[in-house]
This record gives sequence, structure tokens and C-alpha cells, in this order.
Amino acid sequence: MAEGVLNGDRRALARAITLVESGRADHRALALDLLERLAPARRQALRIGLSGTPGVGKSTFIESFGLMLIGLGLRVAVLAVDPSSARSGGSILGDKTRMERLSRDRAAFIRPSPSQAELGGVARRTREAIALCEGAGFDVVLIETVGVGQSETLVAEMTDLFVLLLAPAGGDELQGVKRGIMEIADLILINKADGDLKPAALRTVNDYAGALRLLRRRPHDPDGFPKAMPVSALAEEGLQKAWAEMQALAEWRREKGFFDSRRAEQARHWFEAEVRAGVLARLAADPEVARRMQALGAKVAAGAAAPARAAAEVLAAFDARG
Repeated sequence: MAEGVLNGDRRALARAITLVESGRADHRALALDLLERLAPARRQALRIGLSGTPGVGKSTFIESFGLMLIGLGLRVAVLAVDPSSARSGGSILGDKTRMERLSRDRAAFIRPSPSQAELGGVARRTREAIALCEGAGFDVVLIETVGVGQSETLVAEMTDLFVLLLAPAGGDELQGVKRGIMEIADLILINKADGDLKPAALRTVNDYAGALRLLRRRPHDPDGFPKAMPVSALAEEGLQKAWAEMQALAEWRREKGFFDSRRAEQARHWFEAEVRAGVLARLAADPEVARRMQALGAKVAAGAAAPARAAAEVLAAFDARG
């Protein structure tokens, strides 16, 4: 499988991502071995996170943008995280059907994955899927998130650039996006800047450009960033200019040392996140602790115990068994 991924075999890559997404312990051991075999290749892609409100045209943008990149001779991987049902656990995974032209191109790879109720709508193994796509030799990896509030912060911890896609004529545009999201965005693209909506899109660009100037300057940004720009995924306008801005920002960060240091920080972040997730999994797997949690949970629900005190008792019982 590792050999197939390194040779750019899309079927091997799909099987590899399925393996890292599996929750089985034996599959997890194989996945870790696979990732270690790919590590010496040290291939790097430009990782671009993309988020936006529902209906903004993320899939249309990714298809047009991806085809434009392929036209420039690049290979493009798309990791689209679909929201999972909190009730059934199911997920529609419809991104491939919405990107029909891109999915047929041999230089593209599209992989929809269920969020599986992960906080922020980013699948737990998305970062490992990115590493697999890099191992397969893709030049650009686009990570499309669910866009449920927390996802923007999480995807920023696994990408080199973060792009926020917005639509014009949405009422009071500056109320549509929270300050925290704007603070992590590298580029704000106002989509649907065509036809009757073009004047509204240009006004929205100006609104966001003014708002961005009021934010505190980030040390890892050159002059003029972050910035807002109009694009039209449908008319395929503004895409090359947006790509030029992304390249300019990534190159500046490489020259100044921010690119590699940011990736090092991200690796440490996900190491710590993996440790925390492992501790929680062991806590849930301990039968004695599970019984204690169920009993104390009933007390908390009945108002007979404070949540913080009950949690402390569970952790104390786990430490005693450690």
C-alpha cells in the first residue's frame, strides 16, 4: 500500500485513507506503520483550508479552482469533511457528485469523509489523510470543512493557508462572520461576484477590507495581508489572481521562516491532541470507571451531586487503578 501511495496510485491512496480512518485497533497499528513508511519521502504540498457558510458555493469554487490549478500543471487533492448525523451517525458524502468535472480528472483526487461528530466538524484523521496525499505527490491539498463555528480554528491547525469564502448580499455582511474567524483568515474571497450580484460583491469586499485593516497586525503576514478579494466560481473569474496571492503569501512565509515553524507548531499541537484523545479512550474503555461514571451520572442528573465533584471522583478512581 505504501508503494502504491508513493507511486501516486489513487486507488491505493483511497484504501490508505480508509485505513487511517478506521477505529479498529489492528487497523490503527497498520495505519501507523504505513505513515512511518511514507515519512522518509518528505514530500510537501501546499495545504489550503477552506470554509464558508452553507450555500456560499464551496463545491463550485473548489471545482473551478481545482481545474484551474490542474491547467497549470499541478495535481490537486480535495479532502471534504461532511457533517455526520448526531442521531444516526450517517453522512451524505455528496461532495464528489457536486464536483463531477473535477472528480473525472486524473490529476485530481476527491475524498469526502464523515466528521463522525468530531468537535468542529473536522474528521479526527484529516491531518493523517493530508500526509497521505502529500506522500502520493499531490501539489495542493484543499481541506473543505463543515463550517460549524469551531472548524475554522481546527483546520487552521493543519493547513498553511486558511481561506474564508463568503457570499454577497447577505444583509449586514460584517455580522455574518465572527471576529475570531476573521483573525485566522489569510484570504477572504467574496464569491458570486458576477451578474446582478457583482456590485453587491464589490461593496462586500470593501466592507471586509476595511474591517481587516482594524485588526491587530499578525507577525506572520506581509504588508497587505490578510485581504479580501472578489471571485466568481461560476464565471471562473478572479481565480488566478486569488492563486497568485496565495502563492505570494506562502513564499513570503517560507523566506521569513514562518512556514516551517508553523508546521512544527502544528505537529506538536496534534501530538498533544492525540495524547488527550488516547487518555479519554482509555478512560471510556475501563469497565470499572464506566460503571462509576454511569452511577455518578445518574446522581448528577438527579441533582444529588455536582458535575465537577462527580468528575473528580471518576478521575480519582481512574488514577487509583492506573
